[in-house]
Order: sequence, then C-alpha cells, then structure tokens
Amino acid sequence: MPRMSSAELKERLAHDLPGILMPIRTRTQASNGSEASGGDGKAARHKRGEHAPVDLLATDDAVVYPERLPEAARYVRDVLGYELLSNITAVDYLADGIIEMVYHFYHLDGGPELVIKTRVPRDNPVVPSLTDEWPGANLQEREAFDLFGVMFPGHPNLTRIYMWDEFEGWPMRKDFPKQGDKYFGDSEE
Repeated sequence: MPRMSSAELKERLAHDLPGILMPIRTRTQASNGSEASGGDGKAARHKRGEHAPVDLLATDDAVVYPERLPEAARYVRDVLGYELLSNITAVDYLADGIIEMVYHFYHLDGGPELVIKTRVPRDNPVVPSLTDEWPGANLQEREAFDLFGVMFPGHPNLTRIYMWDEFEGWPMRKDFPKQGDKYFGDSEE
C-alpha cells in the first residue's frame, strides 16, 4: 500500500475541498523560529544553551475545520480508499484553550495510517459526530464526551461511558482537580 504523506494529504484536501484546512504552524516553522516572537517577523533569540519553548500546537498533520470534519472523513474513505477509522483521541491543550481531536484512518489491506485533526475551543468543544458513516466512532466519541466534555451533535446516544451519570466535570482535562475530589471525600485525619 503506498504511503500518503501528511503534505500530500493536505495538498489533496486543499485542492479537492477548498477552505477545509485550518491555518496552523508546521513543526518546521515552529522549530526554525518563523512566526516566533511578537509577530514582527524576527525569530526569537535565546541565550546559549537555552532552547526555544516547544510549540505543542505545531503539526505537520492535516487540521480541518470542525464543521467540515464529516466531509473530510468521507473524502478519506470514498476518494482515498481508507476504510477503517481505527481510533479517535482527544488532547487537552490547557494553556492554549484548545481541545484537539485526532482521527486515525487505515486501509484494510494494510499500510501506514492517515491522520486528520480538528481543533475546538475548550469552553465550547463541539465536533460533528461521524457515527452515521463510521459506526466505529460511536464508543470513541462517547469516551471523548465523558472524559473531556466534547459534544458530538448527531451522535445517537451521547451519554457517559466510564463515569456515572451524576459525575460532574471532565476527569481527563488538565484542570480537573486531582486531590480533594468531592466523590472521594477529604482524607484529612
């Protein structure tokens, strides 16, 4: 199975589905200092032995607008021939106020994965459900809802899957309290 690079995927998406890709910094841009510092075009300078801060949002993967995700997933299946949505993962970027959803697609004949991402604000994490066309997304979307608070309009049964119904909050978010949780009581003696 031929490997499709992230650059080739982005090129094909941009050509066949104009306006679907979000503008993002690539890892190369982040590592060479372009777009670093105060937007004046000058690269950030660091003292000898210091490293520039890592730009966690820089990626070479295709990042699509959330509302266009179902269209991108159909394109990956119907045009590129990737029949399996293997997994869906949520990543919380607390400092940037973003939750990123990561989708891994595979050919049934084997070969490398194809990764598509989308990003939503932490205070309103809404991503269209893929369950209508990718039934395997069902439980994984429920997991992202239960643990990260991501809403998936169009999901047939968006309910908690790990936590009990009365549980409040999203336990995998980085700002979820890890001690003194009201469900476990205080451990002071």
